[in-house]
Amino acid sequence: MKKITQFIIFIFLGLILSIFQSSAENKIKIGLVVPLTGEYKNIGHSILKSTLLAINKIDNNRIEIIPRDSKFNPETTLKVSKELYEQGVTIIIGPVFNKNLIYLEELEEVTFLSLSNTNINNPKNVISGGINAISQIKAIKKFQELSKLERSILLVPNSNFKDEIEDAVIKTRIKLKDKFIYDSDPTILTSQIEKLTRYPQRKQNLKDEIKRIKNSNEANKEKKISNLEKRDTLGGINFDSVIIADFDESLKSVATSLLYTDISSKRVNYITLNQWFDKSILKEENLQPIYFPSINKENYDDFVSQYFNIYNEYPNQISFLSYDLVGLVYFLIYKNDFVINNKIFYKKNKFKGKIGIFEINKNKISHILNFYVAENNNFKKIF
Repeated sequence: MKKITQFIIFIFLGLILSIFQSSAENKIKIGLVVPLTGEYKNIGHSILKSTLLAINKIDNNRIEIIPRDSKFNPETTLKVSKELYEQGVTIIIGPVFNKNLIYLEELEEVTFLSLSNTNINNPKNVISGGINAISQIKAIKKFQELSKLERSILLVPNSNFKDEIEDAVIKTRIKLKDKFIYDSDPTILTSQIEKLTRYPQRKQNLKDEIKRIKNSNEANKEKKISNLEKRDTLGGINFDSVIIADFDESLKSVATSLLYTDISSKRVNYITLNQWFDKSILKEENLQPIYFPSINKENYDDFVSQYFNIYNEYPNQISFLSYDLVGLVYFLIYKNDFVINNKIFYKKNKFKGKIGIFEINKNKISHILNFYVAENNNFKKIF
């Protein structure tokens, strides 16, 4: 009887061990390679906390996030990624910065979901999950069509992001009257904008017209002269909107230069790229209204509130993206019957995240963005 009992216990323990082993084998392991030490550690920790929020939201104990510190170093990024691959990880969220992508093609069996918004010249196994230029230009194109804008001028800074914008212009086939590359140096920028808007000529037109009326016998000429003297320039402009592919203070510098040359946002539509609802724009009343594509503001505000309530601090903007990428990976694996391979990002799919709708096709991710206007101390949704 004792031997039978021992045998039953042995079989029972074996079954439990088998269940645990099966559970371990069925784990969905997602790597997370972000800077957790050094200059950008605050961004990395914010991303890590956001991914934990996402895991909690999904509420499936099969999912496991395995974080590693990239140290904002491409060699370290490759090293820790190899360690993750040796543990059976074939999908990694990260790295954050484009600089750290350069050696990742060595791990061809691993798919990296970069948090960067850079699409071109990436290794074949890196998919950009950021709010890229193509997604933003697509949304601007839709706004053009809704607003019946037919003569848009695109202003692009002479920066590293220039190639991304030019690639997006080609791929989206957005309608443009002209494209202009400008220098970020304010002293050079002003003269470039003056030339673009024909400011000296329009300024001279005004002087010539005042002089002409003064020397004429026209009726009410004093009133006409008085009205002209209130103006800065005279003469039409050959565009109805200006798309400024810039951010922060550089964006404000360009808009201010346009205003200086008598091209106000009341006269033409000021359009820019995703500004992440930068509240400093609301303080620039003389530059409003200003239109831009962006993530879903209501969802973003909810995320910030949830994050703050749990961690008693505000998240980095990029961490909002990492929250959605965890959900996206789970969704695609679920659709693939929990088989993890490099084809899950190749099939055409759509995923509704907090940011908005993700479109996945042939190892590319794009976003269907909303569109907003900054006006009257508020961000208002257009579509």
